[in-house]
Amino acid sequence: MRFSRKIAPEFKPKQNFITKKRLREDEIDFDKLRSYRLDRVRKELEKNNLEACFLFDPVNVRYALDTVNMSVYNMHNLTRYCFVPVNGPVILYEYFNCEKLSEHLNLIDELRPAITWDYFSNGDQSEEQLKKWINEVKDLSKSYFKSKKIAIDVLNGPAVSALNKEQIQVVDAKLILEQARVIKSSEEIKCMRSAIDVAEMGIVKMREQLKPGMTENELWSILHQTNIENYGEWIECRLLASGERTNPWMQECGNKVIQDGELVAFDTDMVGPYGYCADISRAFVVGNKFNEEQKKLYSMAVEQIDYNSRLIKDGLSFKEFTDKSWVLPEDYYPNRYSVMVHGIGLCDEWPAIRYPTDGGERSGTFQKNMTITVESYIGKVGGKEGVKLEQQYLIGENGLELMSHHPLEDI
Repeated sequence: MRFSRKIAPEFKPKQNFITKKRLREDEIDFDKLRSYRLDRVRKELEKNNLEACFLFDPVNVRYALDTVNMSVYNMHNLTRYCFVPVNGPVILYEYFNCEKLSEHLNLIDELRPAITWDYFSNGDQSEEQLKKWINEVKDLSKSYFKSKKIAIDVLNGPAVSALNKEQIQVVDAKLILEQARVIKSSEEIKCMRSAIDVAEMGIVKMREQLKPGMTENELWSILHQTNIENYGEWIECRLLASGERTNPWMQECGNKVIQDGELVAFDTDMVGPYGYCADISRAFVVGNKFNEEQKKLYSMAVEQIDYNSRLIKDGLSFKEFTDKSWVLPEDYYPNRYSVMVHGIGLCDEWPAIRYPTDGGERSGTFQKNMTITVESYIGKVGGKEGVKLEQQYLIGENGLELMSHHPLEDI
């Protein structure tokens, strides 16, 4: 079964409602944005001697085709995916009865109903459904990947085994998509600036409304509301903590009541308008009066970010950066954050550059038009509190351009 694929720009159904434009919407050339991203995917496939890929991860589907439907749901259900060949039709396999959502996207050549084989969707019919999907893949292979080798980003064990039985080799599409996404176009940068604008609106509101007696969850909800009401999409984590819960880091927000004089730290991890991520960390003190220990922690975090960001420029190797990076004092090292730098785009992206003892990516280089964040967490082992800071940057010809403009605290 195939959906009828008809794009008729001359047909404009009457709309009996008013819509509000998203931030920077009139600045963005969406045709240019979409064509650039799909072309990046195809070029990476060619570079790796691959003829096609299946994408199930909704973030990768969004990157390739700019089509969106129940993204979080589809992160744990294989119910929506796309087929992208180097040469041939781009096919979106859409969730039941949702074909209308993507009918305006002219890079999608064909819409087909998704064939699902997970147990939730099909129960005792799962095996039969999987056979249908395998037959679909075999049919596509006859024309669009005759090598019988296909890149797929997310797939369960039964599907991989079934493809292997048909002599179809599955390779990981994660490398393909991460490398495609790493260099941002001018239109992507506009989208990212919009997401950062929204995140910083939320941060301003959080700082203004922060007061003793509110819970961590109440404070965190302000960012969520700001994001959603400005056409943002979701927040990846719940990283907000106060007082003694700021050390060690990575404790998610709860119903702890925030007290006067406590540190409150958070990491936005916010997927905002157009699907782009604003990844900014800030630390406030309730009442805005830092004590001496809080000043020390905050100053160290600022020093680490400033030092490491000054190192980064187009052409610098990840290994050289790691070797020259700011040295975290011994008493703080066991509580270190997981990365010093990571890529950012539609979500956290390649590379993840870790501390010298932790391995991670060493073979690559920073490149012009990469977007990254520089991270710091400073919390002494056994200490009372800790400070989390993070800034988002664009790599230009002469170093880094700061993209996140909410000011750091004046201590």
